[in-house]
Amino acid sequence: MSAHFARQLSHEALDRLADRRLLRELAYVDGHWTASEAAESFEVTDPATGATVAFVAALDAGQTTKAIDAAARAFPVWRALLPQERSNILRKWFELIVAAKEDLALLMTLEQGKPLKESLGEIDYAASFVEWYAEEAKRLNAESVTSHLPGAEMMVRREPLGVVGIVTPWNFPSAMLTRKTAAALAAGCTIVAHPSSETPLSALALAELGERAGLPAGVFNVLSGNARTIVGAMCADARVRAMSFTGSTEIGRLIAAQSAPTMKRLLMELGGHAPLIVFDDADLDKAVSIAIDAKFATSGQDCLAANRIYAQRPIYDRFCAAFAKRMETLRTGNGLADETDIGPLMHERAVNKVEEQVVDALALGARCLAGGKRHAAGPLFYQPTLLVDVPDEALIMCEETFGPVAAVTPFDSEADVIARANATEYGLVAYVVTENGARQQRLGRALDYGMIAINRVKITGAPIPFGGVKQSGIGREGSRHGLEAFTDLKYLCLDVA
Repeated sequence: MSAHFARQLSHEALDRLADRRLLRELAYVDGHWTASEAAESFEVTDPATGATVAFVAALDAGQTTKAIDAAARAFPVWRALLPQERSNILRKWFELIVAAKEDLALLMTLEQGKPLKESLGEIDYAASFVEWYAEEAKRLNAESVTSHLPGAEMMVRREPLGVVGIVTPWNFPSAMLTRKTAAALAAGCTIVAHPSSETPLSALALAELGERAGLPAGVFNVLSGNARTIVGAMCADARVRAMSFTGSTEIGRLIAAQSAPTMKRLLMELGGHAPLIVFDDADLDKAVSIAIDAKFATSGQDCLAANRIYAQRPIYDRFCAAFAKRMETLRTGNGLADETDIGPLMHERAVNKVEEQVVDALALGARCLAGGKRHAAGPLFYQPTLLVDVPDEALIMCEETFGPVAAVTPFDSEADVIARANATEYGLVAYVVTENGARQQRLGRALDYGMIAINRVKITGAPIPFGGVKQSGIGREGSRHGLEAFTDLKYLCLDVA
């Protein structure tokens, strides 16, 4: 470690790391751990306590170009490997991630704040993409085409795009990296990745494990630092053939605009504003459990979180009462504590946004049945909050909420709730709770979302195409579609007459 970054760290939980080499404070470029020439760094803090976790290197635009240089040099060699060879390296990476699960989860909780049990689950989720694409790497096959020309044979094959820019968010710092990176590597692409500056340690630890797995120099580069500087350089460089981004719709639009001059492939998983619709034939206990899980995972800081909860009027009051009672069992605190269900929010901006939405809803006539203010656990903690009778014009019903606040409103008819649920620019996921099979089919067709969850919350995983419609994204991640997204189709026509 560079002397510039070997500072005395104050976070006592770091002593729990079994493998201290996973705590990396330097960026990873062309097979080397590196800092900027000026040795600039930024502080990573624990949102639960404010304690320093690490000081991480902040790279500049020039070093970003060097990383792209390295990825461009490595691309011809990496793409030329047999698919089985790429598969073997990915498989080894998967095995190392699983073996380091406890350490990786600890680092994630320290920098992101989510409860440790959720961090452990995310590492399993992150590893699953590496395992899946280790297998899919061997299945990227050419296809023959029945010739429409005399004396000609025709073939279509998929070829890797080249250098791929990857930008990942702070709420799922490991899974979002592996979902993108494993697919691109399996396709034969090389990577220049930028993790959020709030949670860079998870990505750097994965780079350390990737190096141990045998990823060649230049194939996987992780650049820590200022997003505007690094991502701007990626977008401007024509050698970066695709940009894969997970984050807000607002930032996605900026990346799309900056990528337009070089005509990059865009793969984007953007904002969500998920409706959860509970019909009067639903099992009430099941509906409440689904609402708890869909709203409060990752302390509500999830693009899949149920943002607008609609309950049909005949069960509305009972649902709200049962929901409030179940919320009383949620325990707020430091993510390192075993009993914690709700951790801190990521930063002060997130808390301010939640407060603004709550004040606005109450001013418009909503009632607060639980919570409604900051939690005594610390400045970035907010009480699990239940707002009912929330009007459609309230901010919380119009924009994404990244916090532990549930907004519930009644509806009367199926047609009414479909229209209200679809009245948004977002279209990532929708949740439906009903025992009526015909209604399940109707809602599955009528809701304008990329993914529909019926009578359950967990629907994601490596085999499925994850993504949204409208302003919630472009393309799909996971499944074979996530691999094909990092390829171009090439058509060959051979004269055999």
